[in-house]
Amino acid sequence: MKQIILNADDFGRHTLINAAVEKGVADGVLRSATIMPGGAAFDDAAALALRTPALGVGIHLTLVNGNPILPPAEIPSLVTEAGVFVDDHTAFAVRLLRGRVNLAEVRAELTAQLRRVETAGIHPTHADSHQHMHVLPGVIDIVLDLCAAAHIFAMRAPCAPLFAGNFGGIGQLIGRAGLSILARRAAEKARQRGIRTPDHFAGIVAGEAVDTEALTQITANLKGGTTEVMLHPGTDNAVLIRDCLWNHDFEAELTAVCAPVVRDTLTASGAEIVNFRTLMQRHS
Repeated sequence: MKQIILNADDFGRHTLINAAVEKGVADGVLRSATIMPGGAAFDDAAALALRTPALGVGIHLTLVNGNPILPPAEIPSLVTEAGVFVDDHTAFAVRLLRGRVNLAEVRAELTAQLRRVETAGIHPTHADSHQHMHVLPGVIDIVLDLCAAAHIFAMRAPCAPLFAGNFGGIGQLIGRAGLSILARRAAEKARQRGIRTPDHFAGIVAGEAVDTEALTQITANLKGGTTEVMLHPGTDNAVLIRDCLWNHDFEAELTAVCAPVVRDTLTASGAEIVNFRTLMQRHS
């Protein structure tokens, strides 16, 4: 059996990302997205989720590169002087390792994020996080507690391919290897709590786009079990690069999920296109 989950991260971050999710479901093979609770276009994304039953919507827990739900004064160890999260995973990980992150504040903020999603009428199909912060020591235990309490029985395990995309040398290898170790540890902890993870993970974690050629290659070489492909589609690179401060080819990923060659490759391989509800249903 081969199954594939194509998941759009950052749902709710921008209306142009939301538009790409809608098009990816209507015209392509996208069936999963994770909503960013503090995203500027959260309300638009939530409305889209509720009117699109084919789309499984998880929660994109956010501790970096975004805005908190709680007032900054309540979570001082998580925010900068400007009241926003630190910019990237390295900055957060350094603060965590130096004991400068209060895990009680992490629990409070992530609880507030989950509450906002549930209040919008969405029961998340799964959990993942912006820049994979949910697999970090200490944070993973909080995430698993929240998932168990909310009956979210599926989670991403970003065991990233070590040599995918334009390989950037020893530093990138060390970073990917470290993420893979943390992801496998997180997946084992999840399994012990009755929370399932996909069998395989694909997508280029350094920010490169999974374009049509890359996605066709992934779909042509699927292994048995369930594979999650992480994507960041969008409809207008110029606007999204400016507004998200990220030089990413959002349009290439939208083109890929809508490409006939990708659908044809999946059909030829006998793979089933699913979302995380499939893993949730296995739990039940």
